[in-house]
Order: sequence, then C-alpha cells, then structure tokens
Amino acid sequence: MEEPLFGGSDDGTFVPFTDILFNALLGFAVMVFVAFALINPAAKAGNVELKADFIISVNWPDFSPDDIDTYIQDPAGNIVWYHQREAGLMHLDRDDRGNYRDTITVDGKVIANPLNQEIVTLRGTIPGEYIVNIYDYASETKAPIDVHVRVEKVNPALVVLTSNTITLTGKGDEQTASRFTIANDGTVAEVAQVGSIPQMSLVNKLLQPKR
Repeated sequence: MEEPLFGGSDDGTFVPFTDILFNALLGFAVMVFVAFALINPAAKAGNVELKADFIISVNWPDFSPDDIDTYIQDPAGNIVWYHQREAGLMHLDRDDRGNYRDTITVDGKVIANPLNQEIVTLRGTIPGEYIVNIYDYASETKAPIDVHVRVEKVNPALVVLTSNTITLTGKGDEQTASRFTIANDGTVAEVAQVGSIPQMSLVNKLLQPKR
C-alpha cells in the first residue's frame, strides 16, 4: 500500500474538503465579477441620446473677435438670450463671446478654440410661431460679418428647416434669420422662406417696460 503524499493516514475526508474549498473560491470569484460588472457597466458605443426636439445653431467665422448674440422668441412670448438662458422650453447652451476665453495655457503652450458658435435647444414645443434673431453685440473688427443660421428638427428624425447665411453690417445690427410655426400635433406647419422673412426686433421688445 502506498503511503499518503504528505504523510500520515487518509481517512477519506481530504478530497471532500478540497472540493468544498474549491467551490467556495469559485463562488467568491463569481461574486467579485458580478460586483465589478454592476459598478462599471460596459459603455454602449455610438449610443448618444439627445434630449431635444429642435436645435438652432448659429456660427460665424473662426477666430473672429466679434460678439454675436442669439435671441429666440416662442409662441408664449418667452425670449431666450444671454441674460435669460432658459425661457419656457428653450435653452441657450452657450453664450459665445467671440474669442473671449477661447484660449488656455498648458505647460507654457497656448491652446486655442477657434469655433464661434451658439446653440439653442427646444426640449419640448408649444404650438405657434418661433422667431430666431441674430444681433451684433460687439464688433471689434468694425466690418460686416456673415453668420450662418441652421434650424433643425431632430425628433423623431432629422429634418433641416432652414440653413441660410445673413450678413450683419456692424455693431447694433439685428436681423430675423428664421420664423417657423409648429402645429398642435408637434409637426412643422410653416417655415418662412429665405429672402422674404418678416423682420421683428426682439432686442427692442426686451427694452420695452413690462406692463
């Protein structure tokens, strides 16, 4: 008869003990795996949810120091602008002031962001007409500037309502770039044609005393 590997006698309890120990370790490993899976769930590549029904984007030339502002009025008379960045269901995501604060210094190297852009999102809609105005707040270049305005319906599918360029003549110039009407069912009922958009000053409206 062969002697036990580690000496002594084997009464049959060694094998069951190792089985229990192995199963316990296996169970612990499974619990650790599940815990980490819950703590750090796998990211879904390319899955970006945009919580908006309409997006209005306003762009002017990169690196331009001119400060262009966006004013939008909804059917209820709410106006979103740089002093009122949330009005009704409208949100001004960023007030871009030209090249102001568009650079940072990292390890002695200046990094610049050339993009000049303001974006307003409509996170829900009410029926009626929306008016999109562009205003030249500060013209450091003291020259006419081209501003591109794009209005998109993004929910449930992307539809470009207007995409046009207007030219602001200088500081204080305000132009209505787009007017569109939303029906009761949320669809777009009417879009003013580029070249024949009725003008309305929202800056002057804000300056009027409230009754």
